[in-house]
Amino acid sequence: MRLLLVEDDASLVASLLPLLARAGYACEVARDGNDGHFLGMQEDFDLVILDLGLPGKNGLQVLNEWRAAQRSMPVLILTARDAWHERVDGLKAGADDYLGKPFHAEELLARLEALARRSSGHASNELQLGELCLHIERQQLRCGSGEWQQLSGIEFRLLRYLMSHPGKICSKTELSEQAYAEEQLRDSNVIEVYINHLRKRLGKERIVTLRNQGYRLLENAP
Repeated sequence: MRLLLVEDDASLVASLLPLLARAGYACEVARDGNDGHFLGMQEDFDLVILDLGLPGKNGLQVLNEWRAAQRSMPVLILTARDAWHERVDGLKAGADDYLGKPFHAEELLARLEALARRSSGHASNELQLGELCLHIERQQLRCGSGEWQQLSGIEFRLLRYLMSHPGKICSKTELSEQAYAEEQLRDSNVIEVYINHLRKRLGKERIVTLRNQGYRLLENAP
């Protein structure tokens, strides 16, 4: 799941990136409002964390311009704890949730997961596709009545995306963006390795390769 973090506090960014990566997010960072606005307009993200007190262009202006351009990705805004007027303005501008600084990491992750579930239409912490069940918080997979299997970080990110888009042809580039954070080398050939790992878990025929196009997860086992 791709996440855009728009935050100018370097120490906060440094503390959040490993936390978000462990939770299954592939993160890109913008450290001012201008870069954040550009990335949000040009690329597709599943979630955005947006600080309002940004240099260059403030977060409220960025959010207003995104929404005016019909950019509908869920946005969680960060505000000063006592700035109630910023929270009101942000929600009116189209924010989906807010969190006051300072905050507990567990609350941030819980709010992000709630936004992701709401956006995808899933009410629970489990993603179901046929006999496949993916537990989001634990990053575990169960096939039918079998045992829960612990997934690696990249396996989890890839399978979450594939299960959220059953039947869709997903290119290597698209899957790489879901699997890797911005500072990591996005080697599309490595995706083949992890697809094969998933095939061992799901069954060889469950993920179809379409030559020069990508991969497709079947909704039901063949």
